[in-house]
Amino acid sequence: MIPSLRSRAHIFPSFCLTCSPPKRSFRPSSLPVKSLSTTTMSASGQLIEHIVLFKAKDGTDPSLVNAMVSSLNGLVSLDPVLHLTAGPVLQTRSSLFAFTHMLHSRYRSKDDLAAYSAHPSHMGVVKECVLPICEDIMAVDWVADCVPETLVPPPGSAIKVSFLKLKEGLGNGAKNEVMGVIEGIKDGFAKIEQVTCGENFSPARAKGFSIASLAVFRSVEEMEAAAADEEAVNLRKEKVREYLDGVIVVDYMVPEQPTSASL
Repeated sequence: MIPSLRSRAHIFPSFCLTCSPPKRSFRPSSLPVKSLSTTTMSASGQLIEHIVLFKAKDGTDPSLVNAMVSSLNGLVSLDPVLHLTAGPVLQTRSSLFAFTHMLHSRYRSKDDLAAYSAHPSHMGVVKECVLPICEDIMAVDWVADCVPETLVPPPGSAIKVSFLKLKEGLGNGAKNEVMGVIEGIKDGFAKIEQVTCGENFSPARAKGFSIASLAVFRSVEEMEAAAADEEAVNLRKEKVREYLDGVIVVDYMVPEQPTSASL
């Protein structure tokens, strides 16, 4: 069995329109980290966000789940990777999906992401550790609308990822309005450290979800505190509800690491 995780019930500060019961929480473990500075970014300042969601099969031996997580985290050492963290999710809110684990990584360019994806070490981990124990995988990639000052969220940070599926037949105006609401989240919620959003450019594994956002908080407690502002939350929901055909919201906490990941 996959270890059960402590429930957390809170609302995403803009887009949690369909929610499933809280899934799991976990005690973060010690993981490798790559030291970075903002000077490692390309001259253009571009940043690629890469999120993969995994659903481990029920009844999987915990040692195999731990091996998957450990092997995924080991990929942080690959040259194209600016940042990478993987582990159990705190909860998945979706009427259709129940993911158990998440990987978040960052790259300077689409070419660097492609190099990571094709790297023999990455392909080996997927073949040997991921595919044998996972019954569902979803991946979304986007060019961040801005480059955060801190590329590596510190251990203990809380990350809220949202994937949005737009209704068919909507024009660019609707998409731009949704993107505008996402981009305004940081101004409306003081506890958010950073927000990036963008349009998915890898549709093959995204299950039809085309817009993504990632919000980073200093802690799970601050993420929950932001969600307590029901007036601001409901206001943003109403602005986009009519345009959406599906929403996935995943909460995740960056595991503890042996050295500081702050830049």
